[in-house]
Amino acid sequence: MTISHGEPTMLAATLSRRGVISGGVAITLVPFASWPGAAQSEAGQLTDAISRATGGRTPLAAGVKLDLPELAENGFSVPLNVTIDSPMTERDHVRFITIVSEKNPAPQIARFTLGPRAGRAAVRTHVRLADTQRIAAVAETSTGRFLIGVADVVVTISACTNGG
Repeated sequence: MTISHGEPTMLAATLSRRGVISGGVAITLVPFASWPGAAQSEAGQLTDAISRATGGRTPLAAGVKLDLPELAENGFSVPLNVTIDSPMTERDHVRFITIVSEKNPAPQIARFTLGPRAGRAAVRTHVRLADTQRIAAVAETSTGRFLIGVADVVVTISACTNGG
């Protein structure tokens, strides 16, 4: 089938200049439309990880000191210290400390088990962080309480990426 310059084609009949421009603008804006959803998803990941660590109970934002550098130049090894105010007696001690992240591929970074013979409720480690994010330390006590501390860290070189 040959088309002469004077004949309207099926494509030309269905597309107008306004439609082409609108479509181009819509395609350009699609990546930006996902940004708020991504932030909501990341915050949701942290909330879900905290909920899993507490069995759905709301933790008390007290007694947990979470030390991370405010700026981590390298996400492959970020120092992390957690200290919890606890008498560490047989009747009242920290049983578990769970570290969760907002943006890592696996939200639960670590889980430590303690007992009254530990003497202090404190742990030190290094973690890998995928990106700038919030980190939470959730402590479960022998009395059934859950305590939480949260810190923000800016990561300049990311780790934990899906590619390696």
